[in-house]
Amino acid sequence: MTDAPPALGILAGGGTLPAQVAAAAQAAGRAVFLVGLAGHADPAVLAPYPHDIIRMGAAGRILAALRAHHCRDLVLIGAVRRPSLATLRPDAEGARLLVRVGRAAFAGDDGLLAAVIRVLGEEGFHVRGAHEILAAALAPAGLLSRAGPDAAAAADIARGIAVARALGAADVGQGCVVQEGLVLAVEAVEGTDAMLARCGPLARPGPGGVLVKLVKPGQDRRADLPTIGPATVRAAAAAGLRGIAFEAGGTLLADRAATLAAADEAGLFLLGLDPATFRPESGRPDSGTPDSPQGETA
Repeated sequence: MTDAPPALGILAGGGTLPAQVAAAAQAAGRAVFLVGLAGHADPAVLAPYPHDIIRMGAAGRILAALRAHHCRDLVLIGAVRRPSLATLRPDAEGARLLVRVGRAAFAGDDGLLAAVIRVLGEEGFHVRGAHEILAAALAPAGLLSRAGPDAAAAADIARGIAVARALGAADVGQGCVVQEGLVLAVEAVEGTDAMLARCGPLARPGPGGVLVKLVKPGQDRRADLPTIGPATVRAAAAAGLRGIAFEAGGTLLADRAATLAAADEAGLFLLGLDPATFRPESGRPDSGTPDSPQGETA
């Protein structure tokens, strides 16, 4: 009797991306098993696939479930609100792993995720990036929406790139909101949607600001890539923003069609860029041909 072929394990947080990764893996002929993190993952999203829902602190149950389903490759995907140690309530295995994570448990998200990836490797798992399985979800370079940034918005994008890079270098967050050169908000532990909710009352009269999201400098791209989805677009519109700029090839578009439709309905621009080459003078990135859903030149 031969062993069952190895399945792709998916540690699933919130949103639809865990299901998109599972569907892509299955389409490629790969078996999948999802561990939904209780309180974060949406059971309805996981329902079509083999899965279990386990609380984050029950590391022993999580590892045992992955091994029982012959998982060796793992993908960490989906929104997760970082718990405090007081609410984590680790089981014996979780406490042992926390000791091995060490000081990184008290560091920024990137430092913690890097330590978690290292420990999972030591446990015999290979953590892969979601973009390796779901390449089509990576945002391309160029303009993806009907609306585009003008010179003022492009200047705000350039300012946002500088701020987001500084935030990322300090392992604080991946994004910020800039309006007329003023930084209205920066992303920290609250996440993008909560940051955007704070921006409405802070907006100045005149043209709205822009949201900029970038990969952190030196970030391990196997976990926590910036993600833009329909909810992000709706939250940006509610905050009075004019558009969203994000790192091309380093940002996941959750439900691309719905995200682009939401942007066009709200009149927001979506711009994929290379932060190293973006120049504000023309309001467009220096590389990458602007691309609209209608296939027209912007």
